[in-house]
Amino acid sequence: MSAPVFEEFDPASDCDCPGCVHWRRVRPRLSSGRLGGHPAACGVVVMAAASAVLGGTAPATAVTPGHAPHREADPGDGEPATPQGARSPLHGRVGTLAEPGVAAVPATTRTEIVNRAKAWVAARVPYSMTAYWTDGYRQDCSGYVSMAWGLPGNEWTGSLGQFGVKITKAQLQPGDILLFHNPANPENGSHVVIFGGWTNSTHTSYTAYEQTPPHTRRQSTPYAYWSNSAKYVPYRYKGVAAGTAGAPAAGRTVVPYPGAAYFGPGADNTYVTLLGRILVARGAGSCYATGPGPVWGEADRRATRAFQRAQGWSGADADGLPGPRTWELLTTGKGRSSTPDPAPPASHGVPGYPGRAFFRPGAANDHVTRLGARLVEKGFGGCYALGPGPHWGEADRRAVEAFQRTQGWRGGAADGYPGPETWRRLFA
Repeated sequence: MSAPVFEEFDPASDCDCPGCVHWRRVRPRLSSGRLGGHPAACGVVVMAAASAVLGGTAPATAVTPGHAPHREADPGDGEPATPQGARSPLHGRVGTLAEPGVAAVPATTRTEIVNRAKAWVAARVPYSMTAYWTDGYRQDCSGYVSMAWGLPGNEWTGSLGQFGVKITKAQLQPGDILLFHNPANPENGSHVVIFGGWTNSTHTSYTAYEQTPPHTRRQSTPYAYWSNSAKYVPYRYKGVAAGTAGAPAAGRTVVPYPGAAYFGPGADNTYVTLLGRILVARGAGSCYATGPGPVWGEADRRATRAFQRAQGWSGADADGLPGPRTWELLTTGKGRSSTPDPAPPASHGVPGYPGRAFFRPGAANDHVTRLGARLVEKGFGGCYALGPGPHWGEADRRAVEAFQRTQGWRGGAADGYPGPETWRRLFA
């Protein structure tokens, strides 16, 4: 078969089109190995407002003994198999779990809870009792609620209750949960869902956000659930407060500024995640293709700069890197919310395509995550063992190559590295 008529490569480095000039200025400096990071946040006192993202620790893949293989929990098909992981720290960070009985309760709002729940629905996060999503939370039902509530670690159905207070059916509001924990046999029916609001005036059905095989879903569900309905108990998160997502909750303690070393190219830590979440709440959500994460990327810089410009700053004061003053305004809820920067120029005339430098061994950026998520949407998720993330790897290359081959390309045109035409067809 003949080769395609387009060229899948970057132009010479001296190309002066607006897109190439832009990306030459902002593209990361890559090396053959992992990008260098900054000192871990060991010893930093974690305040209540940030413990959801600053309490992470090393991966914990151990699960409760006796977990059985799961199957898809179809509506009304009897008791769903609900294996789940045990209590564990956030994936990939340095730290330890709180002692049993000591429950950190970060402050949040109903808007923040529901928005976090919707993010996993949009990403169609695959169900797993051992895998962790890019935000550090385990991909099972209790990990999903831990993420939505912003807890400092991954809980399970046997421990989630200590973070909430029991309420009645009449008191349910979006962001509350319905929890069934079977202490005699946790694998027999135990499950938890997030209440999203009533779907009828008789309060016999509601919108449920839940993590269940094969992936996160949002659907109308009979009260209290398809099975074991009488055993589900409504709970309200202890740290929930009234107000908008952008305003700090009552009593929230401000997290001290960690220092400039925790932000910028190569940074990979929980302060980057916290910064991104606050920026999204302050109006910069459109800067992120897939949501904030711990790896500093162009989206974080653009979102930070948009907030700085909203304060009337310019020049070095609006460089996209959070200094002490930027951090103070963001974490206290003060200052003007941002109007995101316009999208950067399109490289090669293809909107959103950043250039091949972002998809090479050692690359770690949000463009890799966005690419992976789109490949999964297009049916190439089988190449990923745990789901796409910000670090370019062999799974990304194989998924891109599989897509390229479906276009009829062979040889160098199907090398697994996304050029402008691959990007255009993927995101058309």
